[in-house]
Amino acid sequence: MQRLKSRKIVQMSLSGGHFFRDFYTRQKRVPLYCRKCYNNSMNTTLKGVYCATKKDNSIYYRTSITYRRKHISLGSFDSEAKANECYLEADKILHNAELTLNDYADTSALPFEKWVILMNFRDNGLYFGTPIYARRHFFYYYLSPTDILKFDIDDLFYYSSHKIMRRDGHLFVADYGMQVNILSKYGIKSYGVPGKDYIFRNGDSGDYRSENLEIINRYQGVTKVTVKGKTKYKAKINLPGYYVIGTYNTEDEAAIAYNKAIDILKQNGVKRNYTANYLEGLSPAVYADIYERVKISEKIVRYHK
Repeated sequence: MQRLKSRKIVQMSLSGGHFFRDFYTRQKRVPLYCRKCYNNSMNTTLKGVYCATKKDNSIYYRTSITYRRKHISLGSFDSEAKANECYLEADKILHNAELTLNDYADTSALPFEKWVILMNFRDNGLYFGTPIYARRHFFYYYLSPTDILKFDIDDLFYYSSHKIMRRDGHLFVADYGMQVNILSKYGIKSYGVPGKDYIFRNGDSGDYRSENLEIINRYQGVTKVTVKGKTKYKAKINLPGYYVIGTYNTEDEAAIAYNKAIDILKQNGVKRNYTANYLEGLSPAVYADIYERVKISEKIVRYHK
């Protein structure tokens, strides 16, 4: 019988979703997806780096790290050296508590987003897939090293699974396949104008904590005004040119008056694409009662296209 060390034994097993073929040649176990690398003497020996092949059989390198029993993927790279550089940087971040986000540089191997994710996991024991750094009563969401948002801790679950994007000054998340302006989460219409429809009390436009966000006008066509020292709500509509619908005691009355004005204008032949206000929490009976009694300006009632 030949000696066992000279015998090649092939064993097929299922582990971690991959089939593995064990070659007891030099006592190495080589993943099946890395067999080409092994056959070409290119199997990586760098810690945390794994050789893999694409569908076209070209080679690339994956790197990952395990920390507190959490397996964290760090990305895929064309270069084995680059993959190893990212691994070493991640290892340094996770095991050096003196490192802070201020130590990030444009030359860093890992993207800034991954720095935030790893440091939050290191310091708070919470792993999120989005660039969140948690504090006791609130958390930071980093769009970049200088573009930082602040939210109440109650919003943590939502933003830990919804990535925020900035486009043309607006902030969006992808929700059920749609791009949703984050203002809508706080009862502000997507077309809301800062300083007019809502304000940030401390002047920080990135601070979305409830204590800092004050909604002035929740509804389309409705503006909060002061008349003889009392708070009133003025409703206006564009025909083109803004026409005053009326001034009302409550915000709900003004919003419903705006809806009523839309109905009147449509009956008069105006074919503009108006968006009616939706009043959440108002019963149909209460809505109908307000709709019936709110008065509309005669200019609106008599307006014809």
